Amino acid sequence: MARLLLKPLGMIGNERNFRVKGKVDYMLDVRGMISPFSLLKVSLVFQQMKPCQVVEIIGCDPDMQRDLLRILPDASYEVVSTEHQTTAMEISKVRLEKRNPIDVMSLERKYQ
Repeated sequence: MARLLLKPLGMIGNERNFRVKGKVDYMLDVRGMISPFSLLKVSLVFQQMKPCQVVEIIGCDPDMQRDLLRILPDASYEVVSTEHQTTAMEISKVRLEKRNPIDVMSLERKYQ
């Protein structure tokens, strides 16, 4: 059975709505989901995110991570961290931070 967990900041426990370095704003649990649906959900959440917000994707295996980085515009994100835990159940996590559009435009000008 596929599970989807999406928690925006402020809905997780009693957390306050402010930025802390390394803080996760959205969490997506895509374990057990079919890859195309997982990619679609992540891309939809990414579009709704504000600049400098971070999404953590749980269950993002290396193949899905590669596909995810192909469908998101190159200059629109930064990979904050990747983690692979091998316990009784393998769990992979990736954190992406949405870049500020102003930073994206300056990067595009730099490489033209």
